[in-house]
Amino acid sequence: MIFQRALRRELVSTAGAVFTTLFTITITVMLIKILGQAAGGRVASQDVIALIGFAALKYLSIILILTGFISVLVVVTRSYQDSEMVVWFASGLSLSRWIKPVMSFGLPLVLLIGLLSFVVTPWANRQSAEFRERFEKREDISRVSPGKFQESSSADRIFFVEGISGDSTKVRNVFVNTIENGRTSVVVAKEGTVAIDERGDKFLVMDKGRRYDGVASQDDFRVIEFERYGVLVARQSQALIGDLSARSLPTPALIANLNHFNSGELLWRLSLPIMGLLLMLLAIPLGFANPRGGRSANLLIALLLYIIYSNMVSVFQASVVQKRMSLDMAWWPLHLTAALLIAFLFCWRLFVNHPYHPATMWGAFKRSWRQGKAAK
Repeated sequence: MIFQRALRRELVSTAGAVFTTLFTITITVMLIKILGQAAGGRVASQDVIALIGFAALKYLSIILILTGFISVLVVVTRSYQDSEMVVWFASGLSLSRWIKPVMSFGLPLVLLIGLLSFVVTPWANRQSAEFRERFEKREDISRVSPGKFQESSSADRIFFVEGISGDSTKVRNVFVNTIENGRTSVVVAKEGTVAIDERGDKFLVMDKGRRYDGVASQDDFRVIEFERYGVLVARQSQALIGDLSARSLPTPALIANLNHFNSGELLWRLSLPIMGLLLMLLAIPLGFANPRGGRSANLLIALLLYIIYSNMVSVFQASVVQKRMSLDMAWWPLHLTAALLIAFLFCWRLFVNHPYHPATMWGAFKRSWRQGKAAK
């Protein structure tokens, strides 16, 4: 039908605006967070763009769920507000006829949410963890920002350099403060070079400097001048371990080893596409709005239902992780409850004018009460 095609076009255009808004907010928050980590020396500055991309992929499934839910809700509410629903019902079409165009719009979103949940998000979590681990395993001197004091990964050494050359192997005017066995060692030198010995260990070899040794509470500091002096900055490189948590494991690996942690993660991945589908169906009867009234009430109710639904998924996931429920008993009750709620709301809206509908009976009771009062 022409009206259904127009409805699908409106859903797509509304979804584009909603997705752009939510995605922009998410990227902005992630950008501020990751730039703060880069400024604090916890991630490499050249990895910021990649880490933002991985964070966006991580939250993209949630963004798409909200996009589908809000888009259907906004379009249905606007149809009531602009009295288009009157034309729809006058044409002999019921509210259930909205299911087909909404599903033709929403099923591609559900498939994309499933792909993100089962494949893309675990991959993004692994890549993000590997980027961070690779930075942590870099030699200490290559993580130093010129003109800024930087603590080593072992937290027993502080570096300060005035400048670093383009290849990150040479530094100028270097300061190294090391605390070992209660003794403080301060080394200053005009320049230094990163060198690798035969075992693969990395050293900072400094030229023309001084070393000050002693205990902070005593006055027996020793001063040693040197021509060349080496400081160990990194042991032999080890292979990346990566993130071994359940949220980063591929879905086949989760299914192959269904312990309580993996079962909880599998429950979460399975729930996302189901939640996306049910929320879009829920938005159809929930979008009712009185043309003479405002639309804030149903929007607040929709927001409350989404928060309850998503939080309950997290509660069921935690129950599986804590071994209070099995995966077989935890994955379906919440979604079944949501499906029954959708069926109830559809029935409520479809039979609202039925003579035995509670709302119709209540309206008839009020009218008869007012008539009786006026007769007196």
